[in-house]
Amino acid sequence: MDVMGEKATLFESGRFAQSSGTESARDELVDMGEAAEETRLALAAQSGDAEAASVLGAMLLRRGDLDAAEPHLRAATAAGDRAAANNLGVLLHQRGYPEEAAGWWRIAAVAGSAAAAHALGRYHRERGDEPAAEYWLRQSAEQGHVLGAYALADLLEHRGDAGAEHWMRSAAERGHREAAYRLARALDRAAGPGEEWPGEENGPDSGAPEAEQWYRQAAARGHRKAALQLGAILERRGELKEAGRWYLTSAKDGEPRAACALGFLLRDAGDTESAAVWWLRAAQEGDGNAANALGALHAERGETQTAERWYRAALDAGDDNGAYNLGLLCAEQGRTAQAEQWYRRAAYAGHREAANALAILLLQGGDTTGAEPWFSKAAEAGSVDAAFNLGILYAGRDEERMALRWYERAAAAGHAEAALQVGIARLREGDEQEAERHLRCAAGGGSAEGAYRLATLLDARRPPEPAHELGEIVHAKTECEEWYERAASQGHRRAQVRVGMLAAARGDVVEAARWYRTAAEAGSRNGAFNLGLLLAREGSEPEAAVWWARAADAGHGRAALRLALVYARRGELAEGQRWADRAVELGPAEVARRAGRLRDALREELSA
Repeated sequence: MDVMGEKATLFESGRFAQSSGTESARDELVDMGEAAEETRLALAAQSGDAEAASVLGAMLLRRGDLDAAEPHLRAATAAGDRAAANNLGVLLHQRGYPEEAAGWWRIAAVAGSAAAAHALGRYHRERGDEPAAEYWLRQSAEQGHVLGAYALADLLEHRGDAGAEHWMRSAAERGHREAAYRLARALDRAAGPGEEWPGEENGPDSGAPEAEQWYRQAAARGHRKAALQLGAILERRGELKEAGRWYLTSAKDGEPRAACALGFLLRDAGDTESAAVWWLRAAQEGDGNAANALGALHAERGETQTAERWYRAALDAGDDNGAYNLGLLCAEQGRTAQAEQWYRRAAYAGHREAANALAILLLQGGDTTGAEPWFSKAAEAGSVDAAFNLGILYAGRDEERMALRWYERAAAAGHAEAALQVGIARLREGDEQEAERHLRCAAGGGSAEGAYRLATLLDARRPPEPAHELGEIVHAKTECEEWYERAASQGHRRAQVRVGMLAAARGDVVEAARWYRTAAEAGSRNGAFNLGLLLAREGSEPEAAVWWARAADAGHGRAALRLALVYARRGELAEGQRWADRAVELGPAEVARRAGRLRDALREELSA
């Protein structure tokens, strides 16, 4: 226990020399001053000065000279000095006589010593006597003793007493760093759960504005966990430079999670070498997250053996991500049996993504029965991908209702492709409002198909636009065209063709040709056909024929008919007849009828 003196002790008199790290000569002068002061106090104590005896005893106690301190403290205590009684209790506690120490603390506490009341309260709490502990700690706290306030707050918080925050705040306001940190944590908990943070009950910043102030106060006083939490708050807010400073402070004080977080900050800034240094430091101190980060770094470099070693280190540190990452590593190397083993280990430990990965592995091996329960377990644990995969599994069995249930669950968590499936289902049911809502979620989440289907939905509601001559740009882009363009920019071929058609309708020939060509080169037969039409109108029939041939070879009947007409006009009747035959085969019905008439005419011409 700390030595708790009163105003009559050297601990509060300001006469203790503080080490400042200056020149040795100055240190010698300080030592000489202390020796002189000790001599003066000893002479005064010998002459019966109780206050001098008390101060001298406290000085010797702090130095660790218990044998020399005890007679002076007993003499001052006998003279009624309460500070001496408190310090005598401390001395006896250090000697291993807690009951006798408590007796002297009680005497000092009754005489009004807040420090003694604090010590006595801690004594009773250590022995399980909480009512007595609360009584004495409250006496100490109400006298303004910061350690008493903190100890009382700790006791009340342990019991779930609402009064704990008042005393924790009181201690924090008087500069107690642990109280400031715990007050901040309490404010965070009251504000609601935050993001997951290794080793903490709640996330680093769950939204309590006041919490940051107390984290900052505790961190400024050297509290490494507070510095870590403050860094996390600042990082979430985008203030990365200051966040890095606090992570660095915490990491240097020995907090491995701060070293790990600093590593991620450096990696995101592009400095992977420095990141690796801090991850190594954190991993060597038992941080599994840092070990996983090192494993991933070496895996990216192709150093699979080193990566595996760090993943195993993460697993040894109790981080189940280590087993999951080992499974991923084995799967990438084609070691399916080992991958399944590691996935199972992580999945049995409750790792939801490992359960999903295990289910996928089993499904790929044809074990649908074995995959389903793992998908279910992962989905119930909150894996969005697993919920979507369950939807696919049920859809493959034509169990549409169950599939939709899981799609809706994944969509509610922001899964774009699941939102697309829900949107399609709602369209089939005729519920356009709900369909649009889900398609907007899918499109906003990056689904090209979602953007395309949303565009087609909006497009169907548009009033018809008046026709315009090519080259005459007259109306601006609509929302549906913006969604077509988003899908087209993501490589959606049908969207690319549609963007080209809308551009052509606006009279923007260059833009139309660009999108038709993009779609055609990606394999779109409609894109190739439309590009041919555009080129033909512009007078480039030979190039148009090339694109129509590509479209016709891909099964486009209209393109085959166009080619038949081109060759017929050129006088190449046999080639024209061949393409007419192809158009009849491909259709549709109207094209087949026209191609049939052309074929018959060419045949008659050839036989004449």
